[in-house]
Amino acid sequence: MRTTQDQCKSRGYASSCGCNDSLSFKDDSSVDIEQHYAAADSNSSTPAKSFVPCKVCGDKASGYHYGVTSCEGCKGFFRRSIQKQIEYRCLRDGKCLVIRLNRNRCQYCRFKKCLAVGMSRDSVRYGRVPKRSRERGPEDTMATTMTTTTTTTTMAAMEMQQLTTPDTGNNNASNKNNNNNNNNNNNNNNNNTQSQNAISRVPSAAVVEADQSDADVKQLAVYDVIHQVSQAHHAHCGFTEESTRGLTRKPMIIPASNSSQPASPEDPEAASSTAETVESQRIWLWQQFATRVTPSVQRVVEFAKRMPGFCELSQDDQLILIKVGFFEVWLCHISKMTTDNSMTFEDGTYFTRQQLELMYEPDFVSALMQVTSSLNAHQLTDTELGLFSAAVLLNERPGLNDVKAVQRLQDRVLEALRVQTTRPSGEGAGGTNVSQRIPELRALGARHANLLDWFRRNWTKLKLPPLFAEIFDIPKCEEDLQ
Repeated sequence: MRTTQDQCKSRGYASSCGCNDSLSFKDDSSVDIEQHYAAADSNSSTPAKSFVPCKVCGDKASGYHYGVTSCEGCKGFFRRSIQKQIEYRCLRDGKCLVIRLNRNRCQYCRFKKCLAVGMSRDSVRYGRVPKRSRERGPEDTMATTMTTTTTTTTMAAMEMQQLTTPDTGNNNASNKNNNNNNNNNNNNNNNNTQSQNAISRVPSAAVVEADQSDADVKQLAVYDVIHQVSQAHHAHCGFTEESTRGLTRKPMIIPASNSSQPASPEDPEAASSTAETVESQRIWLWQQFATRVTPSVQRVVEFAKRMPGFCELSQDDQLILIKVGFFEVWLCHISKMTTDNSMTFEDGTYFTRQQLELMYEPDFVSALMQVTSSLNAHQLTDTELGLFSAAVLLNERPGLNDVKAVQRLQDRVLEALRVQTTRPSGEGAGGTNVSQRIPELRALGARHANLLDWFRRNWTKLKLPPLFAEIFDIPKCEEDLQ
């Protein structure tokens, strides 16, 4: 009978199940790599059948999928990951190799590699690989397969030549060996030895990206930020495109007991009664509003915890960033569901502009609608909005202990946002200047904090969810006032 571990391996679950496959991963992967390069350096005189490689795993590419030349396996894997919003985990700190023979071992690193080479669900160009490309020579195929991060076969061949060429003084010998490769077995053995020595000098985590430069390492780090923030946003935002698709909107109707009739100026008692009714309406609307905002408090907390580097900050700084920045982040999330006349929540209930003005004040609501309208004009994708929300949360706030650490985290996210909104595939063209909205949100957040003084004065009249009261520092009992 096959063991549970063997079954997990055969199904590609080894990276996500309870089996401790990480102990044998290093040995297995080294065998795979040796076989991979042995095939490329074969002494056989029969030319190997060549192909255009998948930029993710190096397998035979079937066409141009999601903006990248890729194989059917990686195309399907990326489509499933995006459509089902699957959250992956890596047992090796996100440093697994992704090649054809082991691409199913770690789905987290495979999905990260998809993003790193430029795959995007917003890229809709499809096509077959041209026949001329499929009939490239074996040397080009070998070079391209060994350096899957390069964009052309010529560049890959140049990088491979630099990798396998010895130090100055031995260039002529190396070229002579290469020219006589098919005719002299001794020279073949020398070339193979040089190639193996060159490969052994490359760090094990970067064999596939054989001659990766510092710029490539930085780029992969940026794509790692994009990947982590995107997954966090899709998992903890209730206003993504997928979440709101098919949402049925319904109005927030004030109960008849809280409705009011127009008062006559000549009847002071009626006017007083109307004022009380308006106050009652305001309290009722605030309680409905708070109930629908509260789930987003926990969502934003979980989103923050999954941002790269956030949990390395002190707990005091984490708390300040979340409490002060919550309203701004929440407004980013709900902006797509906000128009000049209404604001729609996760359950489909919408508040009219008049109801919001009754809760706050007309000037503040006008400013709020203007900010959301400006943000919507950028037409951000869910991934871009997640990155923007992260940058908003990591803004400098009063009382922070380590301002520089927070600034470094925000700079990383802003760089990832810049890369994501200037992708060559063309998506997110409207997001190039979206960082200009951050100061506008901060100013609006400060105004919102001042308006909450009404809450603090009338807390005894309200029945607010504890989490809502906590995030906005609204008293829940007499002890909170001390």
